[in-house]
Amino acid sequence: MSTDGVDNSKRRFLTAATAAVGAVGAGFVAVPFLKSWSPSAAAKAAGAPVEVDISKLQPGQLMRVLWQKKPIWIVHRTDKNLEDLKAMADAELADPNSEIPQQPDYIKGTNRSLNDKYLVAVGLCTHLGCSPTYRPEVAPEDLGADWKGGFYCPCHGSKFDLSGRVYAGVPAPTNLIIPPYTYISDTRLIVGVDEGAA
Repeated sequence: MSTDGVDNSKRRFLTAATAAVGAVGAGFVAVPFLKSWSPSAAAKAAGAPVEVDISKLQPGQLMRVLWQKKPIWIVHRTDKNLEDLKAMADAELADPNSEIPQQPDYIKGTNRSLNDKYLVAVGLCTHLGCSPTYRPEVAPEDLGADWKGGFYCPCHGSKFDLSGRVYAGVPAPTNLIIPPYTYISDTRLIVGVDEGAA
């Protein structure tokens, strides 16, 4: 059979057009399929880890993120805050050494953190679950001359220092809860992933 009269340019155009339409169709099928692999908003809220960028968090500032439908506080503590934490008398606090097991095993000491500069804590009072207010100022009139900054729960008057340690003689029975977390760089951390598992 002779191919002298066949126009090959039309054949190439039709082949290319068919391939392009097929590729677009494959994309319409692949995108929802691949998107279904990432966790949904409900799954993230239910407990999927949350990555947090703390690079813009200035000393003294508090950042809030949501993990497992709970507010997570990240506080960039100042050098003065760290000095004040060391100066607090154990008698002022109900559990100064975090002996009640309510945080990951690697959270020990006065600062209760992986990096002394940053407190990462669940922002719910351990009394009845109210959300305390961040009160970084020192010696305000309403909290007294011995207040070195921390968290005050307006619901029933519980007080916590800037490590989330509960003051003695207040309704809250335990320190603020420290969630599992790990650093993936100097300026990024993941809440919901235990340091030992990272």
